[in-house]
Amino acid sequence: MRALVISTYEMGRQPFGVASAAAWLRETGWDVTCVDVVTQKLADAAMAAADLVGFHLPMHTATRLASPVIRTVRARNPGARLCAFGLYAPLNEPWLRSLGVDAIFGGEFEADLAAWANSSFDTLRTSEADDLRPSRTADRLRTSRRTVPRIHFLVPDRSTLPPLSQYAALQMPDGSRRTVGYTEASRGCKHLCRHCPVVPIYDGQFRIVPPEIVLADVAAQVAAGAQHITFGDPDFFNGPTHAMRIVEALQAAHPGVTFDVTIKVEHLLRHRDLLPRLARAGCAFVTSAVESLDDRVLALLDKGHTRADFIEAVEVCRRAGVTLAPTFVAFHPWLTIEGYCDLVDTIAALDLVDHVAPIQLAIRLLVPEGSRLLTVDEMRRHLGDFDSSTLTYRWRHPDPAVDALHDAITRIVGTRLTADRRAVFAEISALAHVRAGTVAASPRPARARATVPYLNEPWYC
Repeated sequence: MRALVISTYEMGRQPFGVASAAAWLRETGWDVTCVDVVTQKLADAAMAAADLVGFHLPMHTATRLASPVIRTVRARNPGARLCAFGLYAPLNEPWLRSLGVDAIFGGEFEADLAAWANSSFDTLRTSEADDLRPSRTADRLRTSRRTVPRIHFLVPDRSTLPPLSQYAALQMPDGSRRTVGYTEASRGCKHLCRHCPVVPIYDGQFRIVPPEIVLADVAAQVAAGAQHITFGDPDFFNGPTHAMRIVEALQAAHPGVTFDVTIKVEHLLRHRDLLPRLARAGCAFVTSAVESLDDRVLALLDKGHTRADFIEAVEVCRRAGVTLAPTFVAFHPWLTIEGYCDLVDTIAALDLVDHVAPIQLAIRLLVPEGSRLLTVDEMRRHLGDFDSSTLTYRWRHPDPAVDALHDAITRIVGTRLTADRRAVFAEISALAHVRAGTVAASPRPARARATVPYLNEPWYC
């Protein structure tokens, strides 16, 4: 039995979900080939030989990029069984089935995927065991409260993936680069932010990965050359005791290996006493989804923090020696051009220009199928129909000047991917203030190199 597991994009990371699926399938006897089409060519021979093909869809970009690959695989091998797994698979089930995908798996997909792979279609279609039906995850998605299964975990099998050297690196302030690995210490999230793709799948639940599994995965990647580990947990401090146990064990086992994590603003404040320990354990930076500086917008998104909380978190992190890397949904239906100027002015005033990837200043709110934003009147009044070409509900800003500003800033970012962050920021800030009819603050001069570590993959989401 031959399986082909495909990744179409994972923000410059070696795809964890593909490696996890490979481990589960190999344990039950499958001969598995993993292909990351970002760095590898998908060979006709691999497609033709596969009995089963799985597509990992952890994010919006990956899902859009999967469409031509799915069509190609289906054309090359009409008899293969096709499945899709990851956060965006159940959100886009009808569309995926229209492309010829037979089964859909979402949160904690591994056990369902392995069971499906080892059951014939006839068995699946006639069995009374609902747990093995391909539509199980989508059925859960449509209920009012879904219980995400608890699975035992296996160490991801990365043996047929491209080497870590072919993925994004950590750019250090001294100009050097570090090879980056990627793992997950937990999945899901306790919170219900309305714009987050985790929420429709996990519905406020989260699952920890046993420390021994995480540390074994880290050790394997360090042996393969990793000098830095990205923890991809939606929020590393959903389980702070578990999180700290893992990073302190990592530091003890692999001195000098650094890491980065994602933590909500409210958790940075609630667990501020843990931040110095995080820094001592080797934390290079903390990503935090700030999204907006407008308290009304933060409430609409149900973010759980305020503008003042964010400003406090910046100071708390500085005192603890932790580099904060905020991310934003810069463009949304409630933005004004003056509000955009306030965003860039505040970033500059807090001395965060080097901390913010320029793409963050061009991010536009996505409203995929299943989003909690679809329940918000203030959002629905701006929405058009669902667009299967973009896999989102399209929206237009009530002020065409804001959409025009977004288009202009997207062009700046898209043509300056490797430029100095300060130079790009200054250009964006100047443009926004011109559009607002105001004068931007005098920018600080560009530096020879960045002053904070950051991953050199330019795109996001």
